Amino acid sequence: HCLAVRAVCQREIDCDRGSGYSWKITLLRNYWKSKVKQEWLSGKYSNIPSQFSLPEKSMYPMDVDTWGDILEAELER
Repeated sequence: HCLAVRAVCQREIDCDRGSGYSWKITLLRNYWKSKVKQEWLSGKYSNIPSQFSLPEKSMYPMDVDTWGDILEAELER
């Protein structure tokens, strides 16, 4: 599971592991973030007409670099 989450959240996983978090805590801290980030990166929310059309669990606190990655993916579509 950690490797699957790391494929999407490499920066976050590496930071947590570098900070001394165990693999279990690292997975718990990043599992849902990786799911939401992957949906954004895959374009699931590319053609949403308004914020009210977003599913309830489509947002998650993410850093500015992650939102930058999402914006770059949207600009490439």
